[in-house]
Amino acid sequence: MHGWHQVRDVAHEVEDIIDEYAYLTVQAVDTSSFFKRKFHQIKNFAAWHKLYSQISQVEARIQRLAEMRNRYGLSVGTVDKKNDFHLANQLYLSDSAYLTDNSEIVGHVDEIGQLTEWLLEERQDRTLMAVFGMGGLGKTTITSSVYKNQKIMTSFDCHAWITVSQTYQVEELLREIINQLIDERARKASGFLAMKRMRLVEIIQSYLQDKKYFIVLDDVWDKDVWLFLNYAFARNNCGSKVLITTRRKDVSSLAVDNYVIELKTLKYAESWELFCKKAFRSSQDNICPENVRSWAHKIVAKCQGLPLAIVTIGSILAYRDKEHEWAFFYKQLSWQLANNPELSWISNVLNMSLNDLPCYLRSCFIYCSLYPEDHKIKRKLISKLWIAEGLVEDRGDGTTMEEVAECYLTELTQRSLLQVTERNACGKARTFLMHDLVRELTSIIAKNEKFGIAFGDVGISQGCYEARRLCIQRGAQTSNTSAGSRLRSFILFDTEVPSSWIYDRLSHFRLLRVLSLRFANVEEVPGVVTELYNLRYLDFSHTKVKNIPTSIGRLVNLQVLDLRFSYVEELPQEITMLTSLRHLHVFVVHDLQQRSLDCFSGTKILGNICHLKDLQALQIVSANKDLVSQLGNLKSLRSLAIVKVRQSYIAELWNSLTKMPNLSRLVISAFDMDDVLDFRMLKPLPHLRFFRLAGKLDAGVLPSIFYNFEKLTWLKIDWSGLKKDPISSFSHMLNLVDLRLHGTYGGEQLTFCAGWFPKLNYLQLASMENLNWIEIEDGTMMRLNQLELFGLGNLKAVPDGIKYIKTLHQMYLIDMPKQFLESLRGSGSHIVQHIHNIHTFESSDSEGSNLSC
Repeated sequence: MHGWHQVRDVAHEVEDIIDEYAYLTVQAVDTSSFFKRKFHQIKNFAAWHKLYSQISQVEARIQRLAEMRNRYGLSVGTVDKKNDFHLANQLYLSDSAYLTDNSEIVGHVDEIGQLTEWLLEERQDRTLMAVFGMGGLGKTTITSSVYKNQKIMTSFDCHAWITVSQTYQVEELLREIINQLIDERARKASGFLAMKRMRLVEIIQSYLQDKKYFIVLDDVWDKDVWLFLNYAFARNNCGSKVLITTRRKDVSSLAVDNYVIELKTLKYAESWELFCKKAFRSSQDNICPENVRSWAHKIVAKCQGLPLAIVTIGSILAYRDKEHEWAFFYKQLSWQLANNPELSWISNVLNMSLNDLPCYLRSCFIYCSLYPEDHKIKRKLISKLWIAEGLVEDRGDGTTMEEVAECYLTELTQRSLLQVTERNACGKARTFLMHDLVRELTSIIAKNEKFGIAFGDVGISQGCYEARRLCIQRGAQTSNTSAGSRLRSFILFDTEVPSSWIYDRLSHFRLLRVLSLRFANVEEVPGVVTELYNLRYLDFSHTKVKNIPTSIGRLVNLQVLDLRFSYVEELPQEITMLTSLRHLHVFVVHDLQQRSLDCFSGTKILGNICHLKDLQALQIVSANKDLVSQLGNLKSLRSLAIVKVRQSYIAELWNSLTKMPNLSRLVISAFDMDDVLDFRMLKPLPHLRFFRLAGKLDAGVLPSIFYNFEKLTWLKIDWSGLKKDPISSFSHMLNLVDLRLHGTYGGEQLTFCAGWFPKLNYLQLASMENLNWIEIEDGTMMRLNQLELFGLGNLKAVPDGIKYIKTLHQMYLIDMPKQFLESLRGSGSHIVQHIHNIHTFESSDSEGSNLSC
């Protein structure tokens, strides 16, 4: 066993001791412990004695490791990446130089065309441009095809191709540049081999001073290399070009004036064409035989448009023509990636990105590989899990760990390891996706390092449960979880298992920190759960759970309690004992279409919440006189949703809100449709960015406090009974990107004037039964992407001004009158001809219809 494996195992043992100590400490004061009853033969004294024995054994192991290091000069704490990279670099020239002929390139036509255009354009100053994307996309290949273009080559006085890689030495790079630029006789005369760094820079600078040059810097991993090369590459106004290929967005940002191409994966048709060229190159026209066609399609789909994988796997399968061989290869793909030398090209390329990660990012990224194939990783959810797992640092500078976790996600996307699949209206990443082959390879690393197991993946064996984390994707009842004492996280995706199986398995997991039973088939919280004293994260969202036991108060380390979309309508007062809570999410949904004030039901909290000082998010709670005053003690609160608010609570509630310096998200809903809320004479909340207000407003007038919401990016006003067109009252909100008016206004006309809402991306107008005219001037909402009209029964014609909003891409029409839809297809069709997707629904429809214009 390698030294660092031994260090890891000792670290796990130390962690076990710490967690066992924490567990026993809490258990000592709990007289009704399930585990005490189940393991009655293990007395408390015996448990403490065993812990002392474990400490002695670990101390001895650490002493032996120290002696090994001193005696044999072993380094057990670090991995020699340099040697690993040199070995990897011997296996391939760069991350995707796998095509030998330009005729074999498939896809990326636009990118090659754009690069060619940039290189030939008559721009006098030196231009730095970049191509970036994940490993294996073909950055080197398409750059090479442009570099070899004769028309481009002849337009420059000199050129050079330099592969930088992760382990570059500045002097070696500079000498390689001189090698390619300067003829051999001049090089020998200069004696450049013995020169220091700055002298080499001067030689290159002098040589390029009066030349139009083209230099490619392939496979650049950090910005630092540019510090020297920037001086070496003379800025001589001769029209020179420098082209960087990189996997990292921060490196690509060196390029000037947006001369950046972000390479994407191939479309499926392109992937199929490339695969057939490699796998069936011996057949006429590269036609796939019928007997392997279905398996070929599955394999191509698995590659998810990654050219390196398509070419490598296609080349291997070119020598196999029997259906069972293809089926076996597909079913064993995970094993093949880890063990087949012919596929080492793929694993080496993708692992280089993983090996480049600092340790704090590496663990977080490996954690993502435990999720199922094609699973959308949610920003807020993964951040909370990382924190609960202890993978996120507490910087102690006022930055929350949630904000640090979001920085980690940003860095992983900039390194082309995670792909952003969805953004909110403000442009902030909401969900991420890990390329499936990257996930396969990373999950192998997770298993080998005992970091975690994704059960249900092809190739995961039964005998590998020394891992700290278990994510069951499918086939839960066939899993063997007997070694649960080492387990720290249990995440269940398999929704088919009976509750009895879940209850039985949980009894093995004494030291859990993370328990996620989202969508699980459970109706009550298993009794054993409230004796998992080390729990940081507990998720029963989307289950049929109705009650939370009073014993929840034992979970003093709990940071996240997620009960969204469950049936919990009341929380016991013991919830207020959980002083480590950071996020409390609990609500019952009655109507997803939000056609009434009671579409979401708030949950009652029976106790005094004053001691929940670390709470950052609280939603959705039902208001009472005591609660609204207690909220003022929660100074860390950033997000609050409170319903059943009476007018008599408003002053005290607002006083509490003004004591929260970081409050950015606020939802307030009135007690019922008859309760009128008066917001006059209240102090502004200057940091509010997200605000939803539901309920009638005093005198049917928007209160003046709205004029202080200049930072708002998201605003929803429901059932407010306004008598005057409110649009002008929102027009000063220059940062607004999402505006939703639901039963807001009782009048007949709304007007959007030119210059208003410069950043608005999404607009919803719903349930305003008297509205019969929407005036949209040219020059308003110039960035609007999505428009939703819902239940506007008196709007008979398509608003003419929609034709001015050229950015409008999606239009949703729900429960709109028949006359409006006839106008859409007839006389008003020219108004919406620029909108790519128009969807029409009845609220009873499950899918609706789709009109593409």
